[in-house]
Amino acid sequence: MTSPRQRSLARDVALVATCTIAMVVNVSNSISVSISLAMIGRDLNIQENQLQWLLSSYALSSGCLLLFFGRLADLYGRKKGFLLGMFTQLVFAIGCGFAPNGIILDVLRAFQGLGAAAAIPSALGILAHSFPPSRARTIAFATFAAGAPCGGAFGFIIGGVVTQYSDDHWRGTFFVAAGLAALTFLGGTISMEADKVDNNTDRRVDWIGATLVTVGLVLIVFVLGEGEIASKGWNTPYIIACLILGVLLVGVFLFWEHHLEKALSDPHRPKSIWTPPPLMKLSLWTRVNGRLAVVLVIAFLNWSGFLSWSLWAQLYYQNYKQLSSVQTMVRFLPMFFTGLLCNLFVAAVVARLPLVVFFVSGTVLTACAAILFALINPSATYWAFGFPSTVLVVFGADFVYSAGTLCLAKFANHGEHSVVGALFQTMTQVGSLRHVPWASESHQDIYRTPFGLTITTIVFNSVVQSESDKMGIAVNDAGSNAADLKGYRAAQWAAAAFPLLAAILAAIFLRNVGVVGHNRGHKGKDAESEQTVAVEPATPEATMEKSTSSVQHVV
Repeated sequence: MTSPRQRSLARDVALVATCTIAMVVNVSNSISVSISLAMIGRDLNIQENQLQWLLSSYALSSGCLLLFFGRLADLYGRKKGFLLGMFTQLVFAIGCGFAPNGIILDVLRAFQGLGAAAAIPSALGILAHSFPPSRARTIAFATFAAGAPCGGAFGFIIGGVVTQYSDDHWRGTFFVAAGLAALTFLGGTISMEADKVDNNTDRRVDWIGATLVTVGLVLIVFVLGEGEIASKGWNTPYIIACLILGVLLVGVFLFWEHHLEKALSDPHRPKSIWTPPPLMKLSLWTRVNGRLAVVLVIAFLNWSGFLSWSLWAQLYYQNYKQLSSVQTMVRFLPMFFTGLLCNLFVAAVVARLPLVVFFVSGTVLTACAAILFALINPSATYWAFGFPSTVLVVFGADFVYSAGTLCLAKFANHGEHSVVGALFQTMTQVGSLRHVPWASESHQDIYRTPFGLTITTIVFNSVVQSESDKMGIAVNDAGSNAADLKGYRAAQWAAAAFPLLAAILAAIFLRNVGVVGHNRGHKGKDAESEQTVAVEPATPEATMEKSTSSVQHVV
């Protein structure tokens, strides 16, 4: 790619805007459809317990194939990956708008998710490669991260208004998504430089590793979503079998990647179909004295807490307070405006404050948001508990995403920016929301959720069942509101535990990482630091040595 100095400011702005809109499309594709699920079910005669797959099919394909598509983007061209991803989203969004039945819609949604899996890692790689360590990179990454709250707000507004006022125009949400995808595709064509692939790079693909990690993640995410509602719960035979097989496949994947990385470090080992470059170098997790692994774990924990808060807050408003879709939507709008302000703040000060400040403060504030809901007084005004909680909860998500992606871009080796971005995105996707309360009228059909939401769901169900037994009523009886309230509070306490644990990890392990943003006054120093880790080492030991010296240089 051409050096950013040879591009005009207008083209730089167009590039960042294009990547940001891609994030808006990705997030809004889940939010707007989730809010419209009940309407889609009525129109296409889809049983309520099958509506889940309209979300799960998209989430599974987009989340479990991120590493694979990220690797392909690094090998064969990030612009190609981005344009292919957005074109896929465009075509299948139109197809979803014309889908005649639920089965076809499920399949089309899965293909739509493939587009997101290709586009988002490519966008992260393009930004990292197009903007070297500078103030411009900081602004670019913060703007890209702002696409998430913008996409959430857009999806909430479109989906909420359509759900509230029409049973006939749910298809319009897909056509709007197709329009945005077309705009993004056009923007990528114009603003992105042509891919320049190094012909000396070994472009063999680790198909075995790709298959192992994809199938393993699909099985694990499937179990996390289905385990709580299967016929015999977590003791259901197919749930146990899928969980064991999924964990086993991921374990084999890690062993296989270690084998390939060792083979890659041996220059005398002949090339064969059994020794392609690894899909994901395990040494990546140990880079910077293992601190990059901590960053990824914190991202996972923070999103588990953030999305758990989202589900239980929505359930509280929708099922306990009996608010309409639009009334609920309005109560969540402050989080999207706060998200924009958070990313502006990161862009302004990330070059001055160390990474640990953003991670600790963000995760603690997210935990405070969940605690506020755990202490909520239903008779109090929205401004007493709901509003401050909604404002605080996004600090963790936006601080961790913006500062975290900057950190990974800073210490990623040359040729792995997309796969590193894909790994970060995968850690957040594993905790992503699969269902929302206004798509169902009963508690039994909504808890198909991954890790964090699975844990909080178990807590909720246990508390509600215990309180109902004490009151001598059935769980879904009219008098079970008091039991539900205690369940919501308990679930929010559990949700707060995830970001609190993330804050502790950040305070212990990230205190010496230093600043990951780039200040104009320190441009040369930052560029030198990045160059130190940008050279691909011959061995994992060299990777550790270079990364360690890089951190010391930054600090």
